Amino acid sequence: MGLRSFIHSLTAPPFRHQTVTDQDVKMVLVVNNELKMGKGKIAAQVGHAAVSLTLKCGKEAPGLLESWLSSGQKKICVKGDNAEHLLELEKLASTKGLLSAKIHDAGHTQIPSGSLTVLALGPDTESLLSNITDDLKLL
Repeated sequence: MGLRSFIHSLTAPPFRHQTVTDQDVKMVLVVNNELKMGKGKIAAQVGHAAVSLTLKCGKEAPGLLESWLSSGQKKICVKGDNAEHLLELEKLASTKGLLSAKIHDAGHTQIPSGSLTVLALGPDTESLLSNITDDLKLL
């Protein structure tokens, strides 16, 4: 998104899409637990993932985004085993039609450049996300 588009998105009157579901909607952020990131690093990476996926959802599924925004923007963070596990979850989510975003670290601080740190899924209905992430432990 260019600077003009970003400024327009901040200053334009809000356009309200019709919500697409009355079910509970959430976003799931799967953190690569193998990397042993510090708390601050995890917080930054999860923030990157949440913002990235929110912007993607606004473009590709505005009705879902509206449902999520109007229901309190529920997010949960869970542990993924390693990068391969996160990629497997992404493939499974894709087969179910879920939006996802991967975050790779720039490598300026604690971990190697290009490391897959977080996989964000959703926002979508809790029932759909549960099929993929219910067996993962909370962070």
